[in-house]
Amino acid sequence: MVEVQQRVSSELERIGVVVDELGERFEAAGHSLHLVGGPVRDAMLGRLQNDLDFTTSAHPDAVERLLKGWAEAVWDIGRAFGTIGCRKGDWTIEITTFRSEAYSADSRKPEVAYGTDLAGDLGRRDFTVNAMAVSVPGRVFEDPFGGIGDLAHRVLRTPGRPEDSFSDDPLRMMRAARFAAQLGFDVAPDVVAAMTAMAERIDVISAERVRDELVKLVCAPYPRRGLALLVETGLAARVLPELPALQLERDEHHRHKDVYEHSLTVLEQSMDLEERLAAPDGPGTPDFIVRFAALVHDIGKPRTRRFLEDGSVTFHHHDVVGAKLVRKRMKALRFSGEQIDAVSKLVELHLRFHGYGDGGWTDSAVRRYVRDAGDQLQRLHILTRADCTTRNRRKAERLRRTYDDLERRIGELAEQEELDAMRPDLDGNQIMRILGIGPGRDVGEAYKFLLEQRMDHGPQDPATAEAALRAWWAERQG
Repeated sequence: MVEVQQRVSSELERIGVVVDELGERFEAAGHSLHLVGGPVRDAMLGRLQNDLDFTTSAHPDAVERLLKGWAEAVWDIGRAFGTIGCRKGDWTIEITTFRSEAYSADSRKPEVAYGTDLAGDLGRRDFTVNAMAVSVPGRVFEDPFGGIGDLAHRVLRTPGRPEDSFSDDPLRMMRAARFAAQLGFDVAPDVVAAMTAMAERIDVISAERVRDELVKLVCAPYPRRGLALLVETGLAARVLPELPALQLERDEHHRHKDVYEHSLTVLEQSMDLEERLAAPDGPGTPDFIVRFAALVHDIGKPRTRRFLEDGSVTFHHHDVVGAKLVRKRMKALRFSGEQIDAVSKLVELHLRFHGYGDGGWTDSAVRRYVRDAGDQLQRLHILTRADCTTRNRRKAERLRRTYDDLERRIGELAEQEELDAMRPDLDGNQIMRILGIGPGRDVGEAYKFLLEQRMDHGPQDPATAEAALRAWWAERQG
């Protein structure tokens, strides 16, 4: 225990001022304060972040009073759940009154009640590795449920019976999968059994909360672990049913790939290519859009599978069908319109490249590829490369060289023609002046015609574009 305290204290040295000052303020006011949950776990793992969670005997009004004059900003958006937040220097802090919470059988919102002591508060937490605390200002380590042992053995257990824990908050079943993906931990057999038996209870949780857990899971270092657990326990069948549906019964001749395993592999391979993206937080930052597109790019296959007389299998148009399924599922999970558009576009376009190696594309085809991908072009590059899971090294190398060639040609055309801002050679005002027409549908049709000209022939001088426009207009007038 002394060794553990020393380890935690060492990791906490860099936030000593925050921890000690805050602890002293609460102690002077007659309240206890404890650093709790994820920050304690992460301190032991040597990965303490700038978000600090505390629990306290003080009620929200008292917490707010104690923070004012010390913190640089205070907010009470979580007051209904007993939480007051603040900012101090680089640290974002949330302080929550000892509490208990539970969901009734048909409720989507927890019923919150204040607790009376630290042990009770820790006992209602999701997993033992999150049920440890450091009391401040004395920095005394508290571990009533053996979290340090589970941390050492890399296993997720609940402080009490998992059935009770998941009854209190069914979202904890999703959190088990998420923590398995984030930490690379195993989940205790009794926890897996409870998740399986109680999977239907996830239905009482709001789509938004399920979505948030799914995003964190997919963006974790080991998403396969978490996704496999969701499928194994039946939770995926309720929150993302298209994923277990990929476990198609293979035909007797084994002539098509295991689509489920293939999709997980494509996800992992897309992660290896994320450094290609200009992420706002730096290269290699987890990118949910490309990862989720990789996971669901083949979800149209179960709907489009056809067995031919020779025993072979086809999945014609699974890209188009899959894009529609992605839209429906992401809408149900309350994703933003921007996210839905991005993922569905990637799914719809993920096969487009495979016609490139059949004899080469014209410059026109390359331009259309760039135009159709739009702002998702870099992600499409990643998805298409990641979609190669063949064990045939020659085939894999051939595909890699072919895509290298496509990217080279895109780069050359982009440099010559400003592909990123591809527009017709004449604008709307010029179209109306040349044709002698006012605003309306004809202007839009003329614009589309000129854009096709731009795709087919590249940039044209105004006179050539005007001649083509006049010829098109004359033919339309008939």
